[in-house]
Amino acid sequence: MENLNLSKHQTFYAVGLSYKKADAETRGKFSLDEKAKTNVLRQAKLEGIDSLIVTSTCNRTEIYGFAQHPFQLIKLMCENSVGTVEDFQKVAYVYKNQEAISHMFRVGTGLDSQILGDFEIISQIKNSFVESKSLGLANSFLERLINAVIQASKRIKNETEISTGATSVAFASVQYILNNVEGISQKNILLFGTGKIGRNTCENLVKHTKNDHIVLINRTKDKAEKIAGKFNLIVKDYTELPLEIQKADVLIVATGAQNPTIDKDILNLKKPLLILDLSIPKNVNENVKSLENVSLVHMDYLSQLTDDTLEKRKQHIPAAEAIIDEVKSEFISWMKARKFAPTIHALKEKLNSIKDGELDFQRKKIANFDQDQAEIISNRIIQKITTHFANHLKDDNTMVDESIEWIEKIFQIETAVK
Repeated sequence: MENLNLSKHQTFYAVGLSYKKADAETRGKFSLDEKAKTNVLRQAKLEGIDSLIVTSTCNRTEIYGFAQHPFQLIKLMCENSVGTVEDFQKVAYVYKNQEAISHMFRVGTGLDSQILGDFEIISQIKNSFVESKSLGLANSFLERLINAVIQASKRIKNETEISTGATSVAFASVQYILNNVEGISQKNILLFGTGKIGRNTCENLVKHTKNDHIVLINRTKDKAEKIAGKFNLIVKDYTELPLEIQKADVLIVATGAQNPTIDKDILNLKKPLLILDLSIPKNVNENVKSLENVSLVHMDYLSQLTDDTLEKRKQHIPAAEAIIDEVKSEFISWMKARKFAPTIHALKEKLNSIKDGELDFQRKKIANFDQDQAEIISNRIIQKITTHFANHLKDDNTMVDESIEWIEKIFQIETAVK
């Protein structure tokens, strides 16, 4: 594809890693919390990067932005996480220009999600863009691209059935419990963590288990109380976590901590315990597996659980891809027009300058010269000529950079934007 550079020395890149090649442990190393994401943006600004967004979810960590070299973005990610460049190189991807644009469309529309049709990521992208813009790190290209991805996401939700049916990590966890725990309606369930995944899991638990023995614990108690009030559940203080774990038959961990919050030292168990860790990074230490009566299941395993819903969703992928192609084509056309607009403007000015000189010469040379009529005819000719050039530059088969250079050489014009 043509260079998308909005300056002479920077290219648009997407760098990151996802569930496709990086396991949960590796993704955890590169996970960026809100403070780390803000640090990436501030550091980027100091290093001369003028436009980028940062996203970090349980399934992926990515940076989209302009740089002289992708390593600038990779370095930002590694310096603000516990991941190393060596780890990154083993599992990561680097896309540039059109590939980077296409990747963002697939991510933002749920086609690249760990569970097909999961649109949670588009909210992350929106929020990331808002923060970048607030820090002056979102140029017109990035803003237009984000808006195009949001538009495609909305259309796919409204015009296809790719997101129908209850399929998410939260739902998959409850499905697993229903399939593996007998008499679940009478069991004690403890949900630790009430962020987005925790809230969704709680809702699915209430809906599908018919259980009124669900206890919520969160570091910030008032957040848990808001959810508990909605479903008439019990809330306990964070300090009571070890005691509540002893009572539980099922423990669901959905916290956002950067280090494990559950390990074998706090599990003083007198009965079997099923633990589901829905956190990235992992919030349950692997050492709990050494305990005889503990079963540990991580979200990566739950995400692999497919059912008829997912199979039905796959049928709508072609329709979703057609929508992406349409919206992306409109974006590419805008981008090309934005790139060659200064050249067309300069060409028109050059032709008008030639016209003015020629009309002035003819006015002095020809008696009764009709200046107004000549102006009308000349302007129409100039408009037709510039329209021909614009149509040529819009054509998908046109090498825009080479054509712009050719036009500037032939007509001896210069434009401000290269």
